[in-house]
Amino acid sequence: QVHLEESGGGLVQPGGSLRLSCATSGFSFSEYPMSWYRQVPGKERELVGTITSTVAGGSVFYGRSVPDRFTISRDDFKATVNLQLNSLEPEDSAVYYCVADLGERGDYWGQGTRVTVSS
Repeated sequence: QVHLEESGGGLVQPGGSLRLSCATSGFSFSEYPMSWYRQVPGKERELVGTITSTVAGGSVFYGRSVPDRFTISRDDFKATVNLQLNSLEPEDSAVYYCVADLGERGDYWGQGTRVTVSS
């Protein structure tokens, strides 16, 4: 059974940093691309970025409006994908989701972790 669980969200002051993690199970992690999305209430979900499978090189592609303060990485040994958020701004407040693209099996989403940037 595929399972994704995000962690690391919380309240942080502007300029601060957070490291979000997504622990996965139930599929061969290293073989699939992983993505992060974020959603602000009342707005559409926005792609933060995608990291390809390790087999495909582990390249990262960021969403069009994503700042370069964000970095996606993966740890195949731990079956975890990470999102480092630096120099956070209030506009970065959102629920952040990780997604596994399992091809014919479809996409699987975690429950999300909330990031609030506020003084």
